[in-house]
Amino acid sequence: MSVPPLVLISGPEQVIADRALAETLDAVRQDDPEAEIIRIDGSAYAPGDLSIHTSPSLFGGTKVVVVRDLDEGTDALIDELTTVVQQGVDGVLIVTHKSGQRGKRALDAIKKAGPRVVNAPAIKSDRDKSAFVTNEFRARRRKVTPDAVRALLEAVGKDLRELVQACQQLVDDTEGLIDADVVARYHGGKVEATGFRVADAAVAGDAPEALRLLRHALASGVDPVPIVAVLASQLRQVARVASAGRGRSDQLAKQLGMAPWQIDRARAASRGWDGDRLGRAIQAVAAADFDVKGGGRDPVYAVERAVLEITRQRHATA
Repeated sequence: MSVPPLVLISGPEQVIADRALAETLDAVRQDDPEAEIIRIDGSAYAPGDLSIHTSPSLFGGTKVVVVRDLDEGTDALIDELTTVVQQGVDGVLIVTHKSGQRGKRALDAIKKAGPRVVNAPAIKSDRDKSAFVTNEFRARRRKVTPDAVRALLEAVGKDLRELVQACQQLVDDTEGLIDADVVARYHGGKVEATGFRVADAAVAGDAPEALRLLRHALASGVDPVPIVAVLASQLRQVARVASAGRGRSDQLAKQLGMAPWQIDRARAASRGWDGDRLGRAIQAVAAADFDVKGGGRDPVYAVERAVLEITRQRHATA
């Protein structure tokens, strides 16, 4: 059988973990289409279930037991899983564990038994999300430009499930190279209404365009809180890249935990700024963040005031 008796899927990124589980089960079914799949939920475990389900079948055939969320498992599950693994697995046992110390004793027993380990690490940084999207297209044998990756992240957001669906839609509905124009055709309205476009215009000092995009975003139902968060993020990126010195984009990307296209964009945006004016712009956004989270009476006015202050600082003299 192509799937070993023991498989551990370890890590908090649920999209990757679910995909690894589905691919493992598909591989089992290719070897044995009649394989019996039994699923056990760690947090709702009934004592004795694991021992029953992992015992040899009287009727033959492959039995696959999937233990989900060992990190949320009951004491009974942890005890029984440790014993089952130490005694040897009959059939296939697949265990998922997101993170943390819960279930460590059983986890140690699994690792000692030499399982196939599939890692599902958290994808948090913009650099990692850009790489994830790029790999989604690569896995589907489609080429995508860095500008298209950026546009997709800005339009769809950074939830991996939504990104996977958006990537699949573009693959299914288009042909050839996927560039920013292709993304705009499918997500143009969303792109224009995001805080990223507002931030780009504000950091560039274009007050009329920044306000137009801001009002469009607010009219489209975008909350002021994430817009302020994006303004803060963009300004911090400009400050970090400006202070990081010269170097290749890919090298700085690794150093700063950013995507190469973000390095290039921040470098371009940093022209015309200095440290003092950046600092004042960041302080203005920090004040807006306080206001939009309940400290002020009018969140819309607070974010508009921050946008105008950013553009004013962009054109101010030091």
